Amino acid sequence: QVQLVDSGGGSVQAGGSLRLSCAASRYTDNYNTYCMGWFRQAPGKERERVASIHTGGGSTYYADSVKGRFTISQDNAKNTLYLQMNSLKPEDTAMYYCAADGPWYSASMCYPRVRPGNYRYWGQGTQVTVSS
Repeated sequence: QVQLVDSGGGSVQAGGSLRLSCAASRYTDNYNTYCMGWFRQAPGKERERVASIHTGGGSTYYADSVKGRFTISQDNAKNTLYLQMNSLKPEDTAMYYCAADGPWYSASMCYPRVRPGNYRYWGQGTQVTVSS
């Protein structure tokens, strides 16, 4: 199994920045064979994919609402995923979750994994609150 621990959320004012981290362990295969995603869910809304990446280095994706402001990255030596969030807006307020699915040996498997049901493993979530 895969275990994920996400962290880094908090309360910031509009225009501020946060960096979320997701530490992974207990992979059943090499860490470089997983689709990793960041999702968020605001009250009354469905959980949506914000960004994703294949741990092998390809197939990055960003939701239109965060393009140019959020950056997904990874440190494979530490088995850690990051989401750098800049220029935060009140509408970014949500619970943020990291997720993993795999093993998938091709990065092409990550882009179509849009829905939360496509991911087998989840962190516990970290709250991001952006005030105006």
